[in-house]
Amino acid sequence: MEKIKKNKNNILWNEAKKLILGGNSLFSKRPENFLPIFWPAYFSKAKGCFVWDLTNKKYIDMSLMGVGTNVLGYANKKIDNAVVKNLKKGNMTTLNCPEEVYLARKLKTIHPWASKVKFARSGGEANAIAIRIARAFTKQSKIAICGYHGWHDWYLSANLSKKNSMKKFLLKGLKNDGVPKELTNTVYTFEYNDFNRLEYLLKVKKIRIIKMEVIRNIQPKNNFLQKVRKLANRYKAILIFDECTTGFRQSFGGIHKHFKVVPDMVIFGKAIGNGYAITSVLGKKRIMKKADQSFISSTFWSERSGPTAALETIRFMEKNKTWETVKNQGKKVKFIWNRIAKKHGIKIKIFGIDSICSFNFDNNQNNYFKSFLTYQMLKLGFLASNSVMISICHNNTILKKYERALDKVFKMISEINNSKRKKISLKEAFQGFYRLN
Repeated sequence: MEKIKKNKNNILWNEAKKLILGGNSLFSKRPENFLPIFWPAYFSKAKGCFVWDLTNKKYIDMSLMGVGTNVLGYANKKIDNAVVKNLKKGNMTTLNCPEEVYLARKLKTIHPWASKVKFARSGGEANAIAIRIARAFTKQSKIAICGYHGWHDWYLSANLSKKNSMKKFLLKGLKNDGVPKELTNTVYTFEYNDFNRLEYLLKVKKIRIIKMEVIRNIQPKNNFLQKVRKLANRYKAILIFDECTTGFRQSFGGIHKHFKVVPDMVIFGKAIGNGYAITSVLGKKRIMKKADQSFISSTFWSERSGPTAALETIRFMEKNKTWETVKNQGKKVKFIWNRIAKKHGIKIKIFGIDSICSFNFDNNQNNYFKSFLTYQMLKLGFLASNSVMISICHNNTILKKYERALDKVFKMISEINNSKRKKISLKEAFQGFYRLN
């Protein structure tokens, strides 16, 4: 293994871990999740699907693309120009920005079943808002959840029970210090496609709030989503879809529209601002009006850049049908993985929707080979692991470069498997973030 060289990236990251809790503000961006020591922690600039680190080394991002926020690519000229134009006129004042009204109007047009919207700036906030409103409406505290919904107390309380009900999809050994023990048994989990478990929670536990991601890694079976909708109707429960990750990515307005299942509330984030902070909660009138009976408010939810970016992003998506582009390019990525794996006699398992796809090595060395792949791809000029969040900038030229680089690395992995290449010593990526579906 090559000698570790100190550079601006790892020097600053080591300082950050001394100054900032956890080293940064988002778990998913910690270098240890990708490749300890070697993953470049910081960027100096970004454009399209290219990222430059602090040493000015240029990479093609075939990984998270801003953790799913930049479907239209980094520094999209159309979006940035709209934001800059408004910023020059002021971002925060004593008065409200009109863009939040325009954005609310646009979202309601796309989702005519919804009556009102509430804006926030992060997915965790939006999820907490939705739960507060749902609890106000149902007059009950218990919730049935499936998927990942943020870091707030209401959600993490599911992990307070002795059975550690969230161990399948949250961090291994997750500590719950600071989460009130009084919240124990207020949130219950069910696995994706496990209709019987959900029905049990509604029937026996008398739960009247269902909170779930529409889809993540596996497809719904036996009309699962339609059956969930009917079950919610039967028990007069609120159905909340969390589309912070999937919204406006693989279908315009949310992937629930693809499945033709209408929720009572829906949450959007990430993609709708293309890198600018904006999230939204939409809901039916009878439910949303209950928000007036609870205090939900925050100063920076009223700033101007988020709604401005969202408006321009949604217009761009609608005009250019970007969801078709990312879906098609995602299919090509899956095809590349499958073809190269077969070529080199490597068994992999591919999963996820086309616009957010992943694979695992089908053996007991998955994490080592995933880390090895990242290590070698970095040397070839790629930010890459076993997951890709597709953007419209991942054109065929980029995918061809990716395929050639990946072919070289898969060949190395095959040689290691067949004892034709020595296995290098490598500090592996941290394992620990699991999702229920």
